[in-house]
Amino acid sequence: MINQQKTAAEKDVDILEAQEADGTEATGEANTKESEAQDTEAPEVAVEPETEDVPAEESEQKYLRLMADFQNYKRRTEKEKSDIYAYANEKIVSELLDVIDNFERALAHGEGEEGFVQGMNNIFKIFKGVLEKSGLEEIEATGVAFDPNFHNAVMTEDSEEHESGLVTAVLQKGYKLNGKVIRPSMVKVAN
Repeated sequence: MINQQKTAAEKDVDILEAQEADGTEATGEANTKESEAQDTEAPEVAVEPETEDVPAEESEQKYLRLMADFQNYKRRTEKEKSDIYAYANEKIVSELLDVIDNFERALAHGEGEEGFVQGMNNIFKIFKGVLEKSGLEEIEATGVAFDPNFHNAVMTEDSEEHESGLVTAVLQKGYKLNGKVIRPSMVKVAN
C-alpha cells in the first residue's frame, strides 16, 4: 500500500514539475484526469487494509511462536545446567564404587583381627558417608521383585523361599546417584 501511495504521489510531483518546466498551468482537464486516475486506484487502496491484517496476524503468530521457542530454550538450558551440577561427580563416584566393593570384601574376610577390622569398618563408614552426602544411594535388591531398570540378572535359580521373579541374592550392589542409576545391581533371580 505504501509503495503504491508513493507511486501515485511521485506521479503528481512529476506532472507538476513537467508543467512548471513547460510554463503551462494545470488545467481543469488535467486535474480531472488525475482525479479519475486516483479514483480508479481507490478501490485497490480499500482492499489493501484487509490484506494488511493478514500479515499483522501472521507476524503476531510468528512473534508468539518465537516467544514460546525462547521460553522452551530457557527451560531446556536451565534443566541441562541443573543436570550438569547434579551429575558432575558421576565419573569419580563410579570409579570409587570399586573401592567400596574391595572394602566390603576385606571386611568379610578379615574377621579374625579385631583392631584391623574395627579400623576398616571406621574407614568404610566414613567413606560411604562422604559418598552418600554426594547423592549416592544403594539400590535395594534382596527379596524385591526383579526390575530391569535397577537390576542386572546374571543367574537364575530354583528357590522354595522366594516366589518366581524375586531377587534371591545380590552378587554386586547397585547404586544410584541423585536418583539416576549409575550401576545396576548384579543379582540372582528365582525361577
